[in-house]
Amino acid sequence: MDEVVHTLRKIEENYKLFQQQQFTFIRALERTREEAHDLIKPVSSIVQVQCYKDHHCYNSTDRRILNMFISICNDLRHLCHKLDKVHPGDSVTNSLVEKCKQLLNDSNDFTALRATYPHGVVNYLSLEEAKNRYGGVVSLIPIVLDTMREWITYNKRNMLHDLQDTECSKCKYEDPRLKNKAPWRPPGKHPY
Repeated sequence: MDEVVHTLRKIEENYKLFQQQQFTFIRALERTREEAHDLIKPVSSIVQVQCYKDHHCYNSTDRRILNMFISICNDLRHLCHKLDKVHPGDSVTNSLVEKCKQLLNDSNDFTALRATYPHGVVNYLSLEEAKNRYGGVVSLIPIVLDTMREWITYNKRNMLHDLQDTECSKCKYEDPRLKNKAPWRPPGKHPY
């Protein structure tokens, strides 16, 4: 579990660097889409971004930022497989892992995704960009990160609860001071 938390933190740090360059990412997508003569449809999948990078990217800055996006998606995909192995899970954890796997599937259509508060990634786009071109691609990583954080929080809470139950059942210790305790009386004068 600690390894999962550590890995997620590293990915979040990489994402913060990526997020600071969102404008560069959007411009790279615009240039490569223009080169691909693919300006009508929105960016809809990780495979599409990979294709732009591999076949229509002639600028090292564009290649670097597109590669950064793909790299973060790959790191999240690997972490998703770790989540599966670390904890066999219950229906809640399983559904969270499945959601991540589906979102990170190379050909998953993420055009309808929109990250909401506290994520401001969509707010940095123009209305046209957010609605018709890049709203989904900039929302993918924050939504997956939120889902993974939810998985970790849920597991930590359940592990703590299970630990407390185990400790209480082992203990069976009864405090002898509680046996001879006088009944509670409201404050004030009581004659004895």
